[in-house]
Amino acid sequence: MLTEPSPAVAAGPGPAPVADPGLLAPVWAATPVLAAVSDGAWLQAMLDAEAALSRAQARLGTVPAAAARVISEAARADRLDLVSLARQARESANPVVALVREFTALVAARDQEAAGYVHRGSTSQDILDTATVLVARRALAVIRADLERVEEALAALAAEHRDTLIAGRTLALHAVPTTFGLKAAGWRHLVLDAMERLDRVSAEGLAVQLGGAAGTLAGYLAYAPDTDPAGYVPQLTEAFAAELGLPAPLLPWHVLRTPIADLATAAAFLCGALGKIAVDVLSLTRTEVGEVHEPSPGGRGASSAMPHKRNPVLATAVRSAALQAPQLAATVLGCLPSEDERSAGAWHAEWEPLRALLRLAGGAAHQTVELVCHLSVDAQRMRANTRLTEGQIVSERIAAVLAPLLGKAQARDLLNEASARSARTGEPLADVLRQDERASAHLTGTRLTDLFEPDAYTGAAGFLTDRALTRSRPGAGPR
Repeated sequence: MLTEPSPAVAAGPGPAPVADPGLLAPVWAATPVLAAVSDGAWLQAMLDAEAALSRAQARLGTVPAAAARVISEAARADRLDLVSLARQARESANPVVALVREFTALVAARDQEAAGYVHRGSTSQDILDTATVLVARRALAVIRADLERVEEALAALAAEHRDTLIAGRTLALHAVPTTFGLKAAGWRHLVLDAMERLDRVSAEGLAVQLGGAAGTLAGYLAYAPDTDPAGYVPQLTEAFAAELGLPAPLLPWHVLRTPIADLATAAAFLCGALGKIAVDVLSLTRTEVGEVHEPSPGGRGASSAMPHKRNPVLATAVRSAALQAPQLAATVLGCLPSEDERSAGAWHAEWEPLRALLRLAGGAAHQTVELVCHLSVDAQRMRANTRLTEGQIVSERIAAVLAPLLGKAQARDLLNEASARSARTGEPLADVLRQDERASAHLTGTRLTDLFEPDAYTGAAGFLTDRALTRSRPGAGPR
């Protein structure tokens, strides 16, 4: 027969619980976003919400100004036991119930009368959802600062390497020539897309939550019995929002989870955008490619077994964020069907994946700063690699020249045969064509040589790079 384990066994061996430092999460460990979304940050945000609520009610005369002042002065996370609150949260499935109890006692120690106005008319979800919005806004500010540095570095790379020749690769193989400047401009374009999404969410989508127990604000109205709900409800919501510097929603969003879904998808998009940069760097830094190299100060990237290796750890970490984020966002989106006026489980299931998304987005942004600011670009290796296929990289161009002369189908067949022979024998494609009377009759001497110069077949890469760089960073003037 199974019995309940003793407390000692249930607790397990090991040290007392501490804040998660990210031992298994090198993408965000020791980055600025870690503090912004820590348990302590969430606790402070909940206290900020409680204090702001008391001040908003004081503005409307339903809480004494003196009581709101005491509550606000007491609302400091370092005065509460975070570990104890976390353990107590198991008894109510959310941390607010224990927080209100402990915070009320803290206020009562200062002013017994003021303690009666803590959390007045409120509910757990109003406080935790508003705290989530505050944490997100603060985390996005940290992320945004890093993204600005990423954008600046990518703009500089694109301008510097506007005409730096590189092999375009499709399905892992050489396709046609392009420029590294256009590649960097494309990276920047994705980063700007991500910034716009984050800015939109931060400015418009993260509103306070104020609905009371079931979205009717009845608890707040109970302490304002002589007021008209049509006047008091908007005034209270707007005052609460103003105290926190957040937008005021048209409706309580306790089961209308648009703000959380938008935040999750914007964070996941950012991880994916930065992941595109990372995966390109990983491809270009392969030993046999060697076209770019990420910085490796102080022996960073050393292998535990192979002394010669300097692994691309920044790009690896950023890519790991991009691979994790979609599933986390899917979990948050899966919580949208939230039953009734408060979900049993869907609301609760959002918290950890949402924090994980903010951690990943912030960590990836911070690591991408160093990656792109100190990326080493080997232009000579890029140029040399365009010649690895002995001219096949411009076969599209040759086909376009021969098509009007031989017919499209015949020109295509000719280039297919010649390219296959070049690949098989190692002969330059130009030499193979010189030996074929169908081609040599039309392509002779200097013209044939010029057609095989990769520099002359980068299409509109330079123009597109210039065009991409005219796009301004959100919130900034024209470049």
